[in-house]
Amino acid sequence: MRLYLPANRLVSMGLILVSILLFACPLGQAAEQVASACSHDAVHDERWVAADDVSLHLRVRGRHCNAPLLLWLHGGPGGAETPLFRLYDRHLEDSFLVGYWDQRGSGRSYDPGADTSKLTVERHVEDLKSIIDHLRTRYGKRKVALVGHSWGSALGLLYAQRHPGDVSVVVGVNQFVSGLGAQRGQYDFVRSRAEAFGHNRPLQRLKEIGPPPLSSANELQLQTLVDRYGGLFHQRPSFTWAMIAGTLRGYVAPWQIPAYIRANRVSLAAMEREINALDLGKTVRSVKVPVVMMLGRYDRQLDARQAADYFETLSAPAKQLIWFEKSAHNIPFEEPERFIWELRSVLNGMGS
Repeated sequence: MRLYLPANRLVSMGLILVSILLFACPLGQAAEQVASACSHDAVHDERWVAADDVSLHLRVRGRHCNAPLLLWLHGGPGGAETPLFRLYDRHLEDSFLVGYWDQRGSGRSYDPGADTSKLTVERHVEDLKSIIDHLRTRYGKRKVALVGHSWGSALGLLYAQRHPGDVSVVVGVNQFVSGLGAQRGQYDFVRSRAEAFGHNRPLQRLKEIGPPPLSSANELQLQTLVDRYGGLFHQRPSFTWAMIAGTLRGYVAPWQIPAYIRANRVSLAAMEREINALDLGKTVRSVKVPVVMMLGRYDRQLDARQAADYFETLSAPAKQLIWFEKSAHNIPFEEPERFIWELRSVLNGMGS
């Protein structure tokens, strides 16, 4: 979503709340001098990584320290998804050393006193450089596989374009292409569905919201209508199960909910103009690393057809497009078993 989150811009308020509820893992270690972390096999590492004037929260999990390194790039901006990724897709930790990073202004990296003018695309790319340098040094890895969801997929391509030597492959899950293009696709989708079903109230809401470009607040309202017509979720996960499972695993801290909701909204508002103007079709026409795109057939949050068109024009040394026929905008949570299988397959096949 642009949120792309559960992303996502907020994938849906329900999913965001679930995501937020699952953030309460115990506090990690303070930042410390980087040293090899592979003196033992299984990895359960949690720490703060310095980047410019902030500390970014990072946890690393995996059964084998010598496994290939994979870094999740969550949606948003501002929609940290670590708890949901671990809940639905944690079995990737059996095959990979998985890094979960809460980006600046989101999740556990959120600081209510921070300067919101530093919530920019450029700053996120630079923060990602700090995280990757830390991971490569600490775990002795040559390259990192970047797996980005929604907004995170744009961040992955922007980084790979600038630092190809750090990256083994970029996997875009529900690929972001254009901020304004996404809004136009959302608007047209809701209008066509509402007209087809004779739903006057959604059509009235469209008039009240107005056509793109939209503010982050208005886009969130538009996304609730996208969700109504199945463009956000084609197979909606059980939020009740997610909350119960997250609680049993020790992830839930209800008192943190207000701060995480606020963090998401702050990031979206601070970056709305820049995200609306972002168009990878113009700024990222080629990368020097392999690219995989995983698209949900029913995704109209970030219109999958726009992503498929972008895939055809993007120049890369190797490309692969994978369609998920039972998903919309949240492939990792709608089809987790297939998502894990496909990701293992493509990363192993590309030598990650």
